[in-house]
Amino acid sequence: MQIKNFYTYVIMMLGFTFTVNQQLKSQSNIKAYNFDEMASHIDSSISPGKDFFAFANNNWFKKHPIPGTESSYGIFKVIQDTINNSIKNICEKALYTKAAFGTAEQKIGDFYASGMDTNNINKVGVDAISTPLKRIETINSIPSLMKIVAYLHTVGVSPMFSFYINKDDKISSKNAVFLWQGGLGLPERDYYFNSDTRTAKIREAYKKHLQKMFVLLGGAKEGAVNYSATIWKIEESMAKESRKLEDLRDPQSNYNKMPVAEASKMMKDVGIVEITTFMGLQNVDTLIIGQPEFFKALNVLLSKYSLDEWKKYLHWNVINTYAAYLNKEIESQNFDFYERTLSGKKEQKPRWKTIVESTDDMLGELIGQIYVAEYLPKGTKEKLFEIGNIIKEIYAERIKTLDWMTEKTKEKALYKLSKINMKFGYPDKWKDMSNLNIDRTSYAMNVMRVNQWAFNYMLAKYGKPVDRNEWSMQPQTYNAYYDPGNNEIVVPGCNIIVPGYEGKLADDAILYSIIGGSTIGHEITHGFDDQGSQYDADGNLNDWWTKEDKEKFQAKTKLIVNQFDNFVVLDSLHVNGEATQGENIADLGGIIMGYKAFIKTGQYKSGEKIAGLSPDQRFFLGYAFAWMMQPTDASLARQIMTDVHSPARFRVNGPLSNMPEFYKAFGIKDGDPMLMPDKIRVRIW
Repeated sequence: MQIKNFYTYVIMMLGFTFTVNQQLKSQSNIKAYNFDEMASHIDSSISPGKDFFAFANNNWFKKHPIPGTESSYGIFKVIQDTINNSIKNICEKALYTKAAFGTAEQKIGDFYASGMDTNNINKVGVDAISTPLKRIETINSIPSLMKIVAYLHTVGVSPMFSFYINKDDKISSKNAVFLWQGGLGLPERDYYFNSDTRTAKIREAYKKHLQKMFVLLGGAKEGAVNYSATIWKIEESMAKESRKLEDLRDPQSNYNKMPVAEASKMMKDVGIVEITTFMGLQNVDTLIIGQPEFFKALNVLLSKYSLDEWKKYLHWNVINTYAAYLNKEIESQNFDFYERTLSGKKEQKPRWKTIVESTDDMLGELIGQIYVAEYLPKGTKEKLFEIGNIIKEIYAERIKTLDWMTEKTKEKALYKLSKINMKFGYPDKWKDMSNLNIDRTSYAMNVMRVNQWAFNYMLAKYGKPVDRNEWSMQPQTYNAYYDPGNNEIVVPGCNIIVPGYEGKLADDAILYSIIGGSTIGHEITHGFDDQGSQYDADGNLNDWWTKEDKEKFQAKTKLIVNQFDNFVVLDSLHVNGEATQGENIADLGGIIMGYKAFIKTGQYKSGEKIAGLSPDQRFFLGYAFAWMMQPTDASLARQIMTDVHSPARFRVNGPLSNMPEFYKAFGIKDGDPMLMPDKIRVRIW
């Protein structure tokens, strides 16, 4: 996964509590445990040469159908449930502790209590968000409209566009103000235009959802159609001017830095100076505008639609942002469209699960401090660094022996690799949330307060040097990322353990495929994928390639785009090879690095079979286990339209179909779907 702006996508492992001292011993003399359990996932009725993902995991899927509360089910959900149980313990302990006001325990306990108090939530209803709704009604001009738009951004609502402060892509030590396309109620612009039957049905369902929400908010039924039509036409107009998912992957074309005076001239009615000043920024001199054509069009749309129409649009943005935190009728209707229709979930989770996830989402920095102290295994950082350092060494060896890259570019690639900062486990310094007030009065108001705190925290970065020590994830977040602007990988602590090995050390083959390959190796490879390769060792958007090497690299990435374009996901729906190429490159690079590291271990060299499987076979089965996820059809369709990650099946079958070592391990032969013909086989890193 790669962080760019907000990218925070999933590469998930596990966080069971156990003593890690065992892990820090030499692994060459340690026997693996429980591999019989993983071997039991194998469905021998499926040929590994036809569909390795299904071969490795299908028996587990047969025994574990997707629960009605989920849009997918597999290793990620099983592990997330384990983490959530730990967070639940933290929340419930805080709930019944008479903690001093302002402490982490008080905030966690009161937030959790406010979310569990459905009687009060239903009683308060929409009044919980009355302040922003009333402010919208005061709009009487375009300048006042934009002032309210600016205010809404400060409370977690993002109408019209996205606004954020982040590293300047070309001056990575400096924070800059970014404007980005946004403001849509559907997940991505293609939902507004794709002509296939599935997407057309979603559009109609969305329009009906708008009508139902209007009535639930107290509007008359006869006004619901007009309300829906107004919001739809505004969003459709903005979607038309928005770039496609794959086009958002080009950091050069999405880097448009200009003086505020020039930006103000380009979009006069938007009122950039007034917006940033109202938000609390003073003397902003430059902006980085992701998609100038979007903002030019937005400037025109401000006059095209009436103030009354814009009020309806803003009204909807507030409701849509906070619907999940309001009374039962509104929350249920929100679930019906966004979870049932878009993702294929059949029923809502038990209340405690929802509120545990919400509390972690909002107060994860506070929960993380307790999680590290009470649930994260001791020695986690050391073990992750042990594997991470080996992977970096392997990567350097691979770069040195590349037959397609010149020595000049190799030198710069090795320098960038050497400067990749590896952040493992948990931060050394936590964010200060002391000025955040949480009580038990209102769940939605607590969420709004957290949103305000987060906005102010972000705003305070402007004019200050980039904090290279900051983390964008918590130790209990089952995820990982590469940040090109910092040239760093971040792997939270709960990624360290593999399910099925509680209290024991996992087989080296599993550790090196999951932790080494699909996590650390994957994230390091993001520094050298189609996006990350455009950033230098210091995190600046700067071309460090020779022209010849760049052309060879792009020819190789084109091969992987073509491969994934040909994978059929559902009916006639294919993987979007262009949009997913960064993740596909990282998957391929990661599993190769994990394998090359594994063959250096004593366990691999011994050649010992476990559960009747060779070290090579266990390694590749471990990789398939890392992506053991079964989604609903609706979730698959949504992923293809909105996600830069390929579906789990192709994150396994795609990379492995390019690896001769995999062919040998499972007897894959010419003509098998899992063997990629040599002329189209991808070899990058």
